[in-house]
Amino acid sequence: MSKTTEQVRKSLARRYRAERRFRAYGIISIAIGLAALAILFTDIIGKGHSAFFEHYIKLDIAFDQQTLDIEDARDPDQLNYGNYDGAVREALKARFPEVTERLQVRELSALMSIGAGYELRDLLRENPEWLGTTQTLWLLADDDVDLFLKAGEKGRENSRMTAEQKSWTMELERAGDTERRFNASFFSRGDSREPELAGIWSAAVGSFFTMLVTLCLSFPIGVAAAIYLEEFAPRNRFTDFIEVNINNLAAVPSIIFGLLGLAIFINLFGVPRSVPVLGGLVLTLMTLPTIIITSRASIKTVPPSIREAAMGLGASRMQVVLHHVLPLALPGMLTGAIIGMAQALGETAPLLLIGMVAFIVDVPTGPLDASTVLPVQIYLWADSPEQSFVAMTSAAIMVLLAFLIAMNTLAVVLRKRLERRW
Repeated sequence: MSKTTEQVRKSLARRYRAERRFRAYGIISIAIGLAALAILFTDIIGKGHSAFFEHYIKLDIAFDQQTLDIEDARDPDQLNYGNYDGAVREALKARFPEVTERLQVRELSALMSIGAGYELRDLLRENPEWLGTTQTLWLLADDDVDLFLKAGEKGRENSRMTAEQKSWTMELERAGDTERRFNASFFSRGDSREPELAGIWSAAVGSFFTMLVTLCLSFPIGVAAAIYLEEFAPRNRFTDFIEVNINNLAAVPSIIFGLLGLAIFINLFGVPRSVPVLGGLVLTLMTLPTIIITSRASIKTVPPSIREAAMGLGASRMQVVLHHVLPLALPGMLTGAIIGMAQALGETAPLLLIGMVAFIVDVPTGPLDASTVLPVQIYLWADSPEQSFVAMTSAAIMVLLAFLIAMNTLAVVLRKRLERRW
């Protein structure tokens, strides 16, 4: 008896040690995952936070009629074709009178963004009485100057600016003629080849219209398919074949749906490229399996007793589904739809294949206007040789992650608040 007891104790000891090892492995795995996530977020935030700020330079701008070639500031044609870059150049020459050579003047003018001229045009349009006066204004600096002012000593040494441009910038900084401001234009402008003028607004609006099309198509079709398969479809080989294919489609790589959209919607039906309607159609194909599977799972959670009670009171099959099953399964359906939409929001590969990789400056006004989406905008900026686009790429990733986290959080909250326990 004592020998058996000893064997049991050894066996239990081995089991307890194995359990402790298993728990340790689990804790280590979670720690590695959290560490990788922390490294990822630290890297993205570390590179992207600077893109939310930009530098301005203070200059005394002379709105001289001869320099601007404008006689009437209320004439739209004269305003549109005014020589604003010349006014900026003259202000810089007045700020640095020692600069006289043509090459130096060109390098000096490169301190300012090409958008400074557009700023002057808009200011003069709003204040036509400024013509013939001198105004002290803060104008946007070039992206190289912005990087130079944001960088530390080592970063400034690696700047591609010339030695003279660095000295002029440092002189402006010492004199208090540079100022760091919040980059509001990052959230209000479209794409641009100049980093200091680029923004995510056109891509964000394009993503909104694309997601709107996707939601309007995928949710009703997915819910209707789930209801039919779960409540009305007969159990035979055909429905089994459909169910297997739906499950397989949920695991198909997203790029395959892009090829499908290219072959069907563009080549066969002639849908225009790079429009939210086309992107929504492709993402609907990709999202439908997820919505159908989650909707069927939600319908299965509704107890059979509710169906039996409703039918016992004389309700038809359709009334049972619409009045009792669907309202109780809707919270789970909404959760699945939000998760599917979050997955679609982060997709890039299928949209690249259908032409939503175009350089879009104007903000789209509807689902039929040419546009791009946030993931594709990130892809374009990541492929740009300009150093300033590195920070802007990370900043756009931060915005996209914020949307994805918000959508997944909404799905969790809806499930917790609307879920019923039986």
